[in-house]
Amino acid sequence: MVNIILPTCGERKLSFYLAMEEYVARHLDIPEAFFVWKVPPSVIFGRNQLIENEVNIDYCKEHGVQTYRRKSGGGCVYADRGNLMMSFIAESPSVQYTYHQYVMLVLGALRSLGIDASATGRNDLMVGGGKVSGSAFYHLNGRGIVHGTLLYDTDMQNMTSCLLPDKEKLASKGVKSVRQRVSLLKDFTTLSLEEIERGIVGHLCKERLTLTEHDVEEIERMEQEYLSADFIWGNNPRFTVVRKRYIENVGTIEARMEVKKGCIQAIDLKGDYIVVGDVGALCAQLKGVALTPEAVGEALPDDVSKTIFNLNNSELTNLITETYDEQKNMSL
Repeated sequence: MVNIILPTCGERKLSFYLAMEEYVARHLDIPEAFFVWKVPPSVIFGRNQLIENEVNIDYCKEHGVQTYRRKSGGGCVYADRGNLMMSFIAESPSVQYTYHQYVMLVLGALRSLGIDASATGRNDLMVGGGKVSGSAFYHLNGRGIVHGTLLYDTDMQNMTSCLLPDKEKLASKGVKSVRQRVSLLKDFTTLSLEEIERGIVGHLCKERLTLTEHDVEEIERMEQEYLSADFIWGNNPRFTVVRKRYIENVGTIEARMEVKKGCIQAIDLKGDYIVVGDVGALCAQLKGVALTPEAVGEALPDDVSKTIFNLNNSELTNLITETYDEQKNMSL
């Protein structure tokens, strides 16, 4: 694996590293690439999440915490200089294969440093019964991009104040708060964050590639999309019906629909699920469909797990159609 390095040191915004992943995937002919990065206090939320549902915007503004959207699915994450961010870009035959590859690579690196880590759930690494790393994934030009966190000495006051976790999701994990669910590596190793960083890179990477100044300029150009208000805030559709549910091994899905005379006029699926296909195309298939289990089930593609990781058709149908009151919405 090749460790990607910037030509100059210095702190950059989180958006730069998202663009850097995309640049490597699009323009560098490398079978497997990896790099680590640190950022000032930042919140990053998933491609299909609604920022107002996930982020305490007022707290972030008051305390100078920047907010960003990424192109992968998954949940909302807080990052600062007390944790590492990791990026893995590789040829990707399937989501399951690439995810498993990434998790096993990082797990092996942590264990090589004497840290008793384990893998659990769809994308978590655990130490001491708490989560120290989560990750998210998206496809680009036949390549998989996986990015993950590694908590070491993260500011937990900021983390718990910036994030608005789904209470149903926490309850499913048997915990009451974000802080109760996570661990910090500093409590389980005598190694410093810098020693862990060097150890992970040294364990995983046998080669190094330093980007050119031209590469950096192109990354900065691509970064502008991630900094645009339209990308960060998204276009929230008009809606008259909302369905929201946490589904084990899938994540939280919120179906926002405009419904008239018992038929779906528009639908948008938000949440922290993992995207593996075209969600927009899936939603388009439901336009004009009666909001009944039979009609929705028939309109869906044969296997929605090809669009939303681990989701099955009955789960999505039940979410969209539950307890719809046609008479109440006839005039909408």
